[in-house]
Amino acid sequence: MSEVPESEPQPASDLAAAAAAGTPAPERQRSIALVDDDRNILTALSIALQAEGYSTRVYSDGEAALAALLQNPPDLAVFDIKMPRMDGMELLRRLRDKSALPVIFLTSKDEEQDEEAGLAMGADDYIAKPFSQRLLLARIRAILRRAGPLPEGSAPAEGAQLGETGGALIERARLLMDPARHLVTWDGLPVSLTVTEFLILEALAQRPGVIKSRNQLMDAAYPDDVFVDDRTVDSHIKRLRRKFRVVDPEFGAISTLYGAGYSFADG
Repeated sequence: MSEVPESEPQPASDLAAAAAAGTPAPERQRSIALVDDDRNILTALSIALQAEGYSTRVYSDGEAALAALLQNPPDLAVFDIKMPRMDGMELLRRLRDKSALPVIFLTSKDEEQDEEAGLAMGADDYIAKPFSQRLLLARIRAILRRAGPLPEGSAPAEGAQLGETGGALIERARLLMDPARHLVTWDGLPVSLTVTEFLILEALAQRPGVIKSRNQLMDAAYPDDVFVDDRTVDSHIKRLRRKFRVVDPEFGAISTLYGAGYSFADG
């Protein structure tokens, strides 16, 4: 059996040496942990991520991964829900007791309850199997951009508000969105959204009052080569409403026009 490709992040000593020599330090390589009992998935994802410039660490079960993720945290972790010894749900629960490490779940299409539970426990996003590597890479980039730290030279000043990193704000009455940092507030209160939820809300909020079909929302949130059914979009809308109702029990800005789609009410 072939070895799963694994790479290591650039040593801190190399960065320090560059600084001491007065030369610009190379950008720190981002590290991604992959946790899955399927070696084929580990191999394919490691190759794809390393081709994009990430370093990778691989683990075949949650028990082996937990200590390593806590002792030497990567920038982001991707793991399956169903694994031997310790499944993804238990791994996330134990991880969240001590860490805010960004996490993407890999799920099967028949695991909607697990998706709901994982997001409620603090997963940043989930992707259903079989999945597109292009979609996963896009989600990883978006979550790392949201999680920071921001690249050198783009860090906001102390006390900076949404949008002060140079991105265009979306302001719709009580809603404020910062696409550059994937941050959202409602009446000034933060609302934590997955990348997919953010992209769907952004598509709706860009044109208040305009009905967006499910196909249009799918196009906004997923690459062209990824198929998702209508139920997936409906599930995201339900979660969006639920999350906003945590900060505003009367939230009703996302309307449904049955048979046509959804719209955002600006007011």
